[in-house]
Amino acid sequence: MKRTLTLLLAAAVTLCSAGGASAIDFKVGGEWLIGLGVGDTDFIRERRDPGETKLRTDNRDKFAALQRMRLRLDAVASEDLSGTVFFEMGNTKFGENETGGALGADGTIVGLKYAYLDWTVPNTPLKLRMGLQEFALPGLEGSAVFDTDAVAGITASWEFNENVSLTAVWARPYNDNYNRDRYNVYGSNDNANYLDNMDLFVLLLPMKFDGFETTPWVMYGMGGRNFGNFEDFQDGALPDGRMEYTLSPYPATMGDPANWGRADKLYGSMFWAGLPVTISALEPWNIEFDINYGFVESMRRYDANNDIRRSNTQRSGWVVKSLFEYKFDWGVPGIFGWYGSGDDGNPKNGSERMPSVAPTNAFTSFMGDRPDDWVADDSYYNRGASYSGTWGIGMRVKDVSFIENLQHSFTVAYRGGTNSPSMVKYMENSYDWDNDTVEGPYMTTKDGMLEFNQRNTWQVYENLTIELELAYIVNMMDSNTWNKTQNGRDSSYEKQDIWRAQAMFVYTF
Repeated sequence: MKRTLTLLLAAAVTLCSAGGASAIDFKVGGEWLIGLGVGDTDFIRERRDPGETKLRTDNRDKFAALQRMRLRLDAVASEDLSGTVFFEMGNTKFGENETGGALGADGTIVGLKYAYLDWTVPNTPLKLRMGLQEFALPGLEGSAVFDTDAVAGITASWEFNENVSLTAVWARPYNDNYNRDRYNVYGSNDNANYLDNMDLFVLLLPMKFDGFETTPWVMYGMGGRNFGNFEDFQDGALPDGRMEYTLSPYPATMGDPANWGRADKLYGSMFWAGLPVTISALEPWNIEFDINYGFVESMRRYDANNDIRRSNTQRSGWVVKSLFEYKFDWGVPGIFGWYGSGDDGNPKNGSERMPSVAPTNAFTSFMGDRPDDWVADDSYYNRGASYSGTWGIGMRVKDVSFIENLQHSFTVAYRGGTNSPSMVKYMENSYDWDNDTVEGPYMTTKDGMLEFNQRNTWQVYENLTIELELAYIVNMMDSNTWNKTQNGRDSSYEKQDIWRAQAMFVYTF
């Protein structure tokens, strides 16, 4: 770690020294973060497979300490030309050898986060950004479709006037990750890295007027038949960069992908559209809503559990979100809600839940997935879940302050399912609702979760913030419903509530 930092700083100094001669202005910025967390985030205390003894599942560490540093370097030639590189050192878990936190602190933990070029086409308002870049579709409290740390691509923006502009994006989240010999789970005889790309094409129309903002957008995607046939997807792990896709029709417990067979076509199509709207003309009221639709074409048929043949891998659905706030001098109370379409109980016609690529659910911070919730995102304390197949309603009060530089917020929200209870019979075991993926728990109309969040933020100095958060979720999943899985009462589980407490120390420069 010491040697790496020394080399990076030396490189920055060298570049800055050269900057005077070439009229390049170098700017350095970044952040240091230290996080401490304690909690139990396993919804299931113990489970038992058919014919097996009970297995305790909440056996992970209850305490974790982490740190991360990010260093950003901008090389600015003019307002029309600049380049940015962003390094990340960490995430380092205290005491863990693999991440450089064990005695000696000598892990290989430096990575490239962003690296992109910004430039303007001469004599035009056309601005281009090319390379690894942060990108998020517009959405209320985070995009339900695409909101990621970094993706490779090209962004082009054209500003017609101060009110209207147009943005086009080509992004390539995945390509050349398929190894036929190692990940040949679909019985394909294709060459390695053949037809394994995923490409996304986006059009956005930002419009901003007095008291009204909206950005209608559409996104078309295409994925090769070997897209997803690599280790990160097959092992259920999340690839680096938080590309947490929800494109497959159902949880893996509904059918083994190894038995899905060869794809019917070379490429499959994907499509999304969204309409986020913010109305601030009625101050002190703030009204926002967001409408999203998504579709992923069927690439093959498969046999679901319980011998349901010719099930469809198509997935399509919608999500709507809304927020109503009123600003007082002492704080901002509000109510929010969402509804996402759910499965109708028939696997033969595909899934009716909205697909996504990298969703963010930021209404709450425990079952949700707030972008700045770093400790949770990078440890096992995060239960971030998409909106698909769920509905929810909640109340919150934010920006409450009784002491200077100290703010508080409180949120309570109920999350229910919109999937048909008859889908349960296609699952394998009674505990399969806890799939522990970005989808979150698979919830039927008889299931529920009740979440409480309390967050405190202290602005210690201009560049130093300390945040303390407490969160608790009441587990209201219906065991009687889930006893109707394929193995029914031959499998069992003991559910429990979950909780966490965490402190974050954030220094930005």
